[in-house]
Amino acid sequence: MSPTQTFALRILFPAAIGGLIATLILLIAPEWVLPQVATPVQEPQPQQHVASNVPAMQGPVSYADAVNAAAPAVVNIYTRKVVKRRTNPLLNDPALRRFFGESEQPSDRMQSSLGSGVIMSNEGHIITNFHVIEGADEITVALFDGRDEEATLVGSDPESDLAVLQINLPDDIAPATITNVDGHDVGDVVLAIGNPFGVGQTVTMGIISAKGRNRLGLNTYEDYIQTDAAINPGNSGGALINAYGELVGINTAIFTQSGGSEGIGFAIPSDIAHRTMADIARYGTTIRGWLGIEVQEASPELLKSLKLPDELTGLLVTGVFPEGPAEQAGLAAGDIIIGLNGDSADNAVDAMNLIASLRPGDKISVEFLRRGEQLTTTAFAGLRDQPEN
Repeated sequence: MSPTQTFALRILFPAAIGGLIATLILLIAPEWVLPQVATPVQEPQPQQHVASNVPAMQGPVSYADAVNAAAPAVVNIYTRKVVKRRTNPLLNDPALRRFFGESEQPSDRMQSSLGSGVIMSNEGHIITNFHVIEGADEITVALFDGRDEEATLVGSDPESDLAVLQINLPDDIAPATITNVDGHDVGDVVLAIGNPFGVGQTVTMGIISAKGRNRLGLNTYEDYIQTDAAINPGNSGGALINAYGELVGINTAIFTQSGGSEGIGFAIPSDIAHRTMADIARYGTTIRGWLGIEVQEASPELLKSLKLPDELTGLLVTGVFPEGPAEQAGLAAGDIIIGLNGDSADNAVDAMNLIASLRPGDKISVEFLRRGEQLTTTAFAGLRDQPEN
């Protein structure tokens, strides 16, 4: 081997071996040779916690569609009645009358009032409050578009503060769309439409604050929707609608210490108003069930006086109408009613409303206690007489 070949083997062979090793290292473990670059660490982003039991916000931003759907069925009501002024008995003396002159004699005057109403049928029936039209000699209805119609009084129900009017309804105006308050909950949005202070049709917004309000001392039959939608004088008889423009109730009264709205208003549920309207339109009066009994809630004082257990709840029968439905069913004074149609009977107002909701001939199951024994009977509702206005 020549010196040149020997030099090449000594120099090039180790270099080739080194290159081969370096290549293998780069392929198998590059991190041993290449510089390491730090991987940027992403800072954790704040999480937006959404409670699983809270529904997403729903409902319209504007309630214009609801108002446009309901407003044409809401009317303004203007009434007039002749009020006779009292005359001084001394003026009955002809001499005194000549002295003061005939022109000085007191004369009758015309008194006006206003309210609201809701068109309930294609036949032009309008529901309003009895106190809006009570004693009126003339009733004028102003429609949504400004047209005036003379109204006639079909009938009234003072015990629920409702009355039914009728007008010649123009073909281009539809009655209100009615919904049942049972499908609504406390907190649902409602709108009140009416004619407060005679300024013209006005819309206010609130929520359903409570349902089933009674014992307010306003009427015999009370089952009100409470709302904080502003209701003022002139709103009486107007519409309480939901966010879809459906009639929920008839605005009736407010609780106030100043005379204005203080966020506590009451409306008669639409199903009660519709039933009253239908009864009056067909029969001229409201049809209510009747059992012919007088009851008293079993208060602790009453139970103690009767030597009955303090935990007992129910309605003590204090009187039974002779030959009435209750007597025919076997009930007697001294019985304690503990259930009506499967529901507990511990509230006299609720029991009265339940019985009144019956139609004559409807069955009602009555559970009661007599001398410590629990008994059950079935009564058939009679027709409650309508008191004279």
